[in-house]
Amino acid sequence: MTGNAHTTDVIIIGAGPVGLFAAFQCGMVRLSTHVVDVLEDIGGQCAALYPEKPIYDIPGFSSVTGAELISRLETQAETFKPTYHLNQRVEKLTREADGRWTVETSLNTRITAPAIIIAAGAGAFGPNRPPLDGLEGYEGRSVFYMVRKRDDFKGKRVVIAGGGDSAVDWAISLSEVARSVAVVHRRDKFRCAPSSSDLLHKLANSGRIELVTPYQLHGLEGDGRALSGVAVATLDGQIRTLPADALLPFFGLATDLGPIAHFGLNMDAHHIVVEPTTCQTSAPGVFAIGDVAHYPHKLKLILTGFAEAAQAAHAAFAVVHPDESLHFEHSTSMSLPGK
Repeated sequence: MTGNAHTTDVIIIGAGPVGLFAAFQCGMVRLSTHVVDVLEDIGGQCAALYPEKPIYDIPGFSSVTGAELISRLETQAETFKPTYHLNQRVEKLTREADGRWTVETSLNTRITAPAIIIAAGAGAFGPNRPPLDGLEGYEGRSVFYMVRKRDDFKGKRVVIAGGGDSAVDWAISLSEVARSVAVVHRRDKFRCAPSSSDLLHKLANSGRIELVTPYQLHGLEGDGRALSGVAVATLDGQIRTLPADALLPFFGLATDLGPIAHFGLNMDAHHIVVEPTTCQTSAPGVFAIGDVAHYPHKLKLILTGFAEAAQAAHAAFAVVHPDESLHFEHSTSMSLPGK
């Protein structure tokens, strides 16, 4: 939906997993929602960056892919019919004379509501690209910054660069389908969950994965579009070439909150400071949840964002209906629409 003016109870900025769960939680306390996201589809990083990557810390799932998690959250939120405004960025936030807030988007959509929940994650994102000559010619053909479909790498010689969770998790996953997997990292120690590190080294010991440490990327070999190898070098200049059909550089994301950083909210670096029991920001009626929200000792996990979504929804009810008490029942005793 684009253009025109709309009114609702709560505007949710961000349609990632935490934003979707916020739409559901708002519905649980009888608040209508409009959800705005800069991407063309819902799901945030889960859908855009790792739809087939397994996630292990979602309650009730021993493992769930990003795509499946988003699908289930979308189905859950649809119980309360949120309205989505996709492929547009919130450009402006204005406090009206009656205390309500109006957001304006890059597609001239105007939405007014008493409460806003910002679930923007780390903001707009893009990959940190390695400084390699000729890189652009290989991007999208042999160099990829995300894995949309694991089977795209079936039977291929894959080189993964990086030492964090994404590099390790995809090395483990792609070892099941790729012809070979080599992991290039400038240190012997990987920055990932201990269980993932243990499995990575187990696969390396069995020959399923080659650990190329301590090395870093040095150059690309091929015809300018299709890779044949990736040159890597030690810190003292020893160079070797790894046979490769695909390079996956996982060096994190460059993120930008964009206009949100200039909404006049209290900030801590690139995060919005909130009161942890309500997720209230420094502006009345404006809440922040998920990775964008900051308070002391916060644990940055999706499940933390889910809890914050519930807190913000309940706090938003008091803003939308200041003269009404919220008598919230356990969900087991509630009658949901269509149930």
